[in-house]
Amino acid sequence: MTHRIAIAPSGFKESLSAARVAEAIAVGVRRVIPDADLDLIPLVDGGEGTAEALALAGGGRLVPCTATGPVGDPVPSHFALLGGGGTTPGPLTAVVEMAAVAGLALVPPGLRHPGATTTYGVGELIRAALDAGARRILIGCGDSGTSDGGAGALQALGARLTDRHGRELRRGGGALHELEHIDPSGLDRRLAGAELLVACNPYNVLCGKRGVARVFGPQKGATPAEVELLSAGLERWAAVLTRDLLPAVAPEPEPGPEPGPGPALATGVPLDLRTAPGTGASGGLGAGLAAVGARLLPRYDVLLDGLDLDVRLARADFVITAEGALDHQTVRGKIPAEVARRAQASGVPVLVLAGTIGPGAQDVRAVGVDAYSAILPAPMTLVEAIGRSGELLADATERALRIMALGSRLGERAGRYAPSA
Repeated sequence: MTHRIAIAPSGFKESLSAARVAEAIAVGVRRVIPDADLDLIPLVDGGEGTAEALALAGGGRLVPCTATGPVGDPVPSHFALLGGGGTTPGPLTAVVEMAAVAGLALVPPGLRHPGATTTYGVGELIRAALDAGARRILIGCGDSGTSDGGAGALQALGARLTDRHGRELRRGGGALHELEHIDPSGLDRRLAGAELLVACNPYNVLCGKRGVARVFGPQKGATPAEVELLSAGLERWAAVLTRDLLPAVAPEPEPGPEPGPGPALATGVPLDLRTAPGTGASGGLGAGLAAVGARLLPRYDVLLDGLDLDVRLARADFVITAEGALDHQTVRGKIPAEVARRAQASGVPVLVLAGTIGPGAQDVRAVGVDAYSAILPAPMTLVEAIGRSGELLADATERALRIMALGSRLGERAGRYAPSA
């Protein structure tokens, strides 16, 4: 009997793309089940590799460009263009991957101070997409190295942010507590005729106990004192955005059914930029873009469109997914949890392979994960693990499948000698 195995992993950040992770897992599967029917489904969550993956899936192309990086220096970047004729009809769509211009991987270890990093380059990529003729822009959020609430992006789009003395606010989330006024008069007028869709993790909110500065600030290099400063700044940012921008950009209601899942601006009812789902995406970029008319949508509703993922998982006998770190955050919208939730609906068992396993990893069982395993066979440095990640994934896949095969044989043997009724 031919085994049908779906391989649906995320990428390993700063190491392997989702496609390369899937290929490495396939190598391990072939060592144990050479004739397996494999369906490779590399998945993206809005972070690194999103623009390239969607360009490949949709017959689009990457557009290289240079933009302002998270620490203020120019960096090589890109966005994708999809549609607009040919095999993909419809309006020209751009995919702007914030990680490609403001991601943590672009912040040197010695400069990881989220109070100083900026999303200015994200705004530059949006303008470049508009210059290219795109009127529908999908912004992928994930893997950010910033915590400025999207202030830099709005500055690049033409908004003027000033303190109580009327001076232009310096870039970075560390200055937001000094914000007094936002002047939207210089915003790029093409935004009014463009559809902005932000693919984000709805669990991430801007402010409060689970606010983005408190949850992700330490991972980006913030000290406890800096976390509190960033949190206060994002509270101020939400208040001034709501006062100065939301009334000016709230769209007219459109006839037809209610909007789909995910927060969206509604006429006369300003979005709660502090706590609405997705406002904390990419260090608060979600809130900043929502204030200029973007819709915040659950990322998998947007990014998995067209992949027929539910159907492909349902016809598999077994699913393997993977991510770099399996921990308490996995169940809060990470790819393995999404894959497991969908596979569980069809009763398909799921194995997760992870670079590391941290506190809270066991919670994934509640969303449909049957087993999980780390890929490291022995202690090693991070540099070595990153350099060998493809090899380690293939070996870990082989080990897991051989253990599963042993369990299956033991079950068969026990059944053979069970007393008959």
